[in-house]
This record gives sequence, structure tokens and C-alpha cells, in this order.
Amino acid sequence: MSTARQTYLTPRQYLEIERQADHKSEYFAGEIFAMVGASREHNLLATNVTRDLSEQLKERDCEVYAADMRVKVDVTGLYTYPDIVVACDEPQFDDEAVDTLLNPTVLIEVLSDSTEAYDRGKKFAHYRKLKSLREYLLIAQDRCHVEHYVRQADNRWLLSETYEPNDQITLPSINCTLQLAEVYDKVKFEQAEDDLESSA
Repeated sequence: MSTARQTYLTPRQYLEIERQADHKSEYFAGEIFAMVGASREHNLLATNVTRDLSEQLKERDCEVYAADMRVKVDVTGLYTYPDIVVACDEPQFDDEAVDTLLNPTVLIEVLSDSTEAYDRGKKFAHYRKLKSLREYLLIAQDRCHVEHYVRQADNRWLLSETYEPNDQITLPSINCTLQLAEVYDKVKFEQAEDDLESSA
């Protein structure tokens, strides 16, 4: 999230601007924050996960949105664009434009150097206020590593981490699984390339 200060805007003013803009921006506490573009690896990861979840949920009462579905955290007033969103049962929207989701079931973010601290910290703090949210995944793009948070009955969040390409992640709230080898399909890590060069 950019730290550039903006003129104070109401949520309605933000949405009017956002719906006509040629780039995406987040909104919080009267300010708009321009979002940066995504890397090749980021796009591959988001596409792989979206494809896998869409296929598994094809005949079920869930919808998968990639990148452009805005989510509003009603309690805190944050408007944001998760990398991948799954909404089950009856999706609820902020207004008749049907472009701002209120009740995601699963949220997934692909980490980058510029967003990693925010996605793990303040952004997740906002997300935890969503009563509908059952699971939150953070996917590293520089190595094989997925962090998976699951909301428990006492409203605590249980973290599990997966590192091995042969492993899989089970998403109980939507009864889906993600194979890490499929998540990271075609993704090449810079470290691995550096190691090959140094051993040549």
C-alpha cells in the first residue's frame, strides 16, 4: 500500500472515482492508496490457484473471484482487492453495482516485498473483523511456502505452514484441496537460478 497522502474522501466519493479509474486503489479512513502492478510470478500463482479452486467448486454454491473483486470490511471501513476471493452461499454486495463484496469465505494473498508486512499485519487485522471469513492464505512467490490460517470455534486463528511441493493444503470451509506442485506450476525461483549459476 502506498503511503502518499490524499485529500479526504467519503466512501461514496472513493467508489465514484474507483469505478472510472484505469487502475486499482484501496481506500481507508478517507484516503486512497494506489496499488502497484503484479510480477510474473505473482500472476502465475494467482492464476494457478484460481483455476484449481474454480474447477473444484464448479458444481457447488461458491464463486471464485480473481484480483478485481473489491472487498469491503464493514466494521473498519477498508476497501481492498484481495488476490483471490471465495464467496459461498449467497454473496452479499455493498450496493447495486455488485462490485464490492461484503461476505468472503476464503481470502488469499500472494506475498511480495512491498506488501508482505501489510498482508500479514494490518490487513489481516482488518480481515479478521469479517464474520464470514473462515480461512486466510498467504502464498510466497520467492519460495515454496504457504501459510494457512483457519478460524476456530472460539474465534482464534490456527496457523499451519506448508513447504514441500508434494504436500497439499486442505481448505475445510469450502471442502477443497490445493496441491503445492500445482500452486507453483511454472513458477521459477530466483534463488534456485542463482544457485545453478554459482555451481557452474
